[in-house]
Amino acid sequence: MEPNNPFQNPKKPNPWEKPIKPTKPKKERPPKEPIQFKKYWKLIVGLSVALFALIVILTNIYVVKENEYRVVRQFGEVVTIQDKPGIRMKIPFLQSVTTLPKYQMTYDVSEAEINTKDKKRIIIDNYAVWQVVDPIDLITNAVSIVNAESRMEEFIYSVVRTELGQLNYDEIINDENSSRGSLNDNVTAKVNELLEKDQYGIKVVDVRMKRTDLPEENEQSVYTRMISERDSTAQDYLSQGDAKKREIEAQADREAQEVIATARKEAALIQAEGESEAAKIYNQSFSKDPEFYGLYRSLSSYTKTIGEDTVIILPSDSPYAQILSGNME
Repeated sequence: MEPNNPFQNPKKPNPWEKPIKPTKPKKERPPKEPIQFKKYWKLIVGLSVALFALIVILTNIYVVKENEYRVVRQFGEVVTIQDKPGIRMKIPFLQSVTTLPKYQMTYDVSEAEINTKDKKRIIIDNYAVWQVVDPIDLITNAVSIVNAESRMEEFIYSVVRTELGQLNYDEIINDENSSRGSLNDNVTAKVNELLEKDQYGIKVVDVRMKRTDLPEENEQSVYTRMISERDSTAQDYLSQGDAKKREIEAQADREAQEVIATARKEAALIQAEGESEAAKIYNQSFSKDPEFYGLYRSLSSYTKTIGEDTVIILPSDSPYAQILSGNME
């Protein structure tokens, strides 16, 4: 009896077991023929040489752009400077190529404190526009761009300090009363003279004063002084305005008096002409009817002499009284 199937007859087959199929004997493969490298060694060597040559060519080709210099060195020495755009090739394993900028660059000069002509302290902040003009001189004397910028900054500070040291404090900060003139042009020219003298291979295109500040301890006193100056200027303007006002008023009064005098003169002439014409008319009227003229003159005198409170004492036989009483005989 099998231990896994105690209730079955060991002579009968187990229907739940799969029949074991007989295995077929494996066929033996024929042995592979060894690769004969001797037939392909020339091809392999040729491809290796071509691949190596291609790698060498690609790694030693360089491109010269329009805005850069390409410096070719051999054993550390400068062999040539390529400044025209194009594709170039260096000698493998012997030469190396570095790049220098050809375009204009901006350098922010560190702010510094200087003394003016009148012994005042001022803080200035400049920037410079510069470019490389001679790569060989730059490499020979300045070695690197960083060193060239450092030397340029020293020259700029020295020249600016000298130029501003010849001006008073008010001339620097007050644009209306400034004698700086072409300070930037003068600084640029003198810095270039120093750079050319030492042959650093760079040129300053322009130097500009970006900011002018005062030391913190001087700001309040300067502001107070500026306010006082502005008040004084405003008072001068007010005084000038008052003087101009009085001058205009005097001129207007004089012209008004002249106009009034002329008008009075013309009025007097017109009045004289009128009185003359009236007298002429009176004379003509008197000559035509003396009695009527006498009556008219009497009536005219009444309007001037008799008022509401006028008291007249006349004798009864007075012609004046007779006229008033209506007795015309």
